[in-house]
Amino acid sequence: MPFSLNSDYSPSGDQGPAIEKLVKSIEAGNRHQTLLGVTGSGKTFTAANIIERTGKPTLVMSHNKTLAAQLYSELKNFFPNNAVEYFVSYFDYYQPEAYIPRSDTYIEKDSSINDEIERLRLSTMGSLITREDVIVVASVSCIYGLGSPEDYQNMMLPVKTGDEMDREEFLAGLVNLMFERNDIAFSRGQFRVRGDVVEVHPAYLEETAIRVEFFGDEIERISQIDALTGSRMDTLDSHTFFPAKQFVTDKDKLNTAIRAIKKEATERVEWFEKHDKLIEAQRIRMRTDYDIEMMQEMGFCQGIENYSRHLTGREPGARPYTLLDFFPDDYLLLMDESHVSVPQVGGMYEGDKNRKTTLVEHGFRLPSALDNRPLKFDEFMQMTNQRVYISATPGPFEFINSRPDNKRFIPWKRGELSAAQALKQIRKTITPSGADQDVDDFDVRSARTNLVVEQIIRPTGLLDPILTLKPLKGQIDTTIDMCRDRVEKGERVLVTTLTKKTAEDLSEYIQETGLKVRYIHADVGAVERVEILRSLRNAEIDVLVGINLLREGLDLPEVSLVCILDADKEGFLRNETSLIQTAGRAARHVSGECVLFCDEVTDSIQALINITEYRRAKQIEYNEQHGITPQSVIRGVQKSLSQATVYAESADEVNRAVLNEDEASYNVTQVIAELEEEMREAAAKLEFERAAHLRDQIKQLQKG
Repeated sequence: MPFSLNSDYSPSGDQGPAIEKLVKSIEAGNRHQTLLGVTGSGKTFTAANIIERTGKPTLVMSHNKTLAAQLYSELKNFFPNNAVEYFVSYFDYYQPEAYIPRSDTYIEKDSSINDEIERLRLSTMGSLITREDVIVVASVSCIYGLGSPEDYQNMMLPVKTGDEMDREEFLAGLVNLMFERNDIAFSRGQFRVRGDVVEVHPAYLEETAIRVEFFGDEIERISQIDALTGSRMDTLDSHTFFPAKQFVTDKDKLNTAIRAIKKEATERVEWFEKHDKLIEAQRIRMRTDYDIEMMQEMGFCQGIENYSRHLTGREPGARPYTLLDFFPDDYLLLMDESHVSVPQVGGMYEGDKNRKTTLVEHGFRLPSALDNRPLKFDEFMQMTNQRVYISATPGPFEFINSRPDNKRFIPWKRGELSAAQALKQIRKTITPSGADQDVDDFDVRSARTNLVVEQIIRPTGLLDPILTLKPLKGQIDTTIDMCRDRVEKGERVLVTTLTKKTAEDLSEYIQETGLKVRYIHADVGAVERVEILRSLRNAEIDVLVGINLLREGLDLPEVSLVCILDADKEGFLRNETSLIQTAGRAARHVSGECVLFCDEVTDSIQALINITEYRRAKQIEYNEQHGITPQSVIRGVQKSLSQATVYAESADEVNRAVLNEDEASYNVTQVIAELEEEMREAAAKLEFERAAHLRDQIKQLQKG
């Protein structure tokens, strides 16, 4: 098998049966299967075992950069001898091009590219073309337009010791690959020439460069060198140089594309003039003339992706090339947190189309720019062969489609069927879990078996939290009494409300009772949220009040009680998925409990009750059979992200703390520049929380 899993652990609980069933289903050729894994059940470890057992190149999709970075780090440790790649949006900052007709405001595209993430994206493309043992952890950016894999592969430049190739031919090849010559400041995507020695720093390598030495018209030696010092690290027999940019095309295709762009521009200008839109005609003429000139001279222009249809020779309306085209036909897709990532993929196309349509109508872009777009959902499904949806709360789409007799996906429109109804329909035929089940009896071809594999046994033996229903009357006073009881035991509490104002007012009220409390909602800065959560774990805060930010992605082992106020107010914040995710925040403590204040048991509350009773019964039965005593999760508290307090009352306090200086006067412009450099370095290292903290400090300094 091409993948080798490196881990000191072996599957435990119901991880083993879940792995066996999913592998068996994939090997049987089923296209949809779901891993319903509760919080803390080790879903990532299960996914790693599936990758190793199936041996397929794998795309792991996550719905945001931070979670993708965590998955990338975990899988990198699991597969140190394989190509584990990271592919997310390479913009630290991105303002898309837009036009607001009402105010006649044109917003030019503005972005800041993260060089490190660009390197990782190029490395991903190179690995997919040259290797089979590839795991790519990606965000939704993988469904956006990219250069043609055929062009990318055809433009690769292989060199070998002893090959007949003169220096000028080699340099011309590098220029065609979008490398730039720089004999002074040597960095990624550049080369420098010293006599018969050419040193190239590939855009996909981090700290190493390639030195090619010529003797006449022959390559005498190829070496791997330290990009900083130039010292030789290794001697190579051969090396293949990949393009330095993600959008590349050969000269013949570029010339053909330019002719097509000129033709479309002429037709568009004539159309505007015919409809007496002279300003729009002038706009599009100036824009395309400038872009064509840049492409002829440099082979590249700002916003070249908007001409991707012509550059790749696609027909109008045809889907764009994306990262998915770089994968072989038989690859595996794992969709992490599928209840979020599936709808996210489905919503990308329309938003992009609306913005670009306005640009086209007002002469800022050619109509062909509409074909530079993300994939439509049905296109995405057609380009993915076998999928495993992973979530603690799968949505109706996953439940409905995870059937062995389903040869194509069944679309689901919001409102047609709830996840609770879908689960109720298939509960009797859901793939049972538990280490005591004989996997050999698992028939993946049976039309009666839904391929929703449950993983509800935690390695720690922890149970789902106990559910308690209490009346709405007096819910605040009852909550405060329960908070006191938990705090006396050294435990922490989460309280969820419906509005930001309620969260703030409730925090102030609880504060007056002597409890240490903070609130958290969307208006609280990203880094300050992290600091508040750290303070909660560190017992600097007893109670945390929030809205929907207390659902997914929070790892708070000290929390033993979750109070959901106004739980019967059915809606986004009180639907089945939200209630299950919120209750799960208490699932890492042996005394975990979730209290729902309600006068009516809504369908969502009933769904939470049903699934909790079902899971607890399975978990208790397993623990009794195997003599397991549940234990709370113990995990060290994250260190503060900052040297400065994020609660400083003035920018001056923050500035002095960041600089670690006693002086009150300093050059603010210089400080901002230093912080911006630190922010970029943090983002390059995938330390997004620290980068966000530095960003907030910069904003505070700029306000004075």
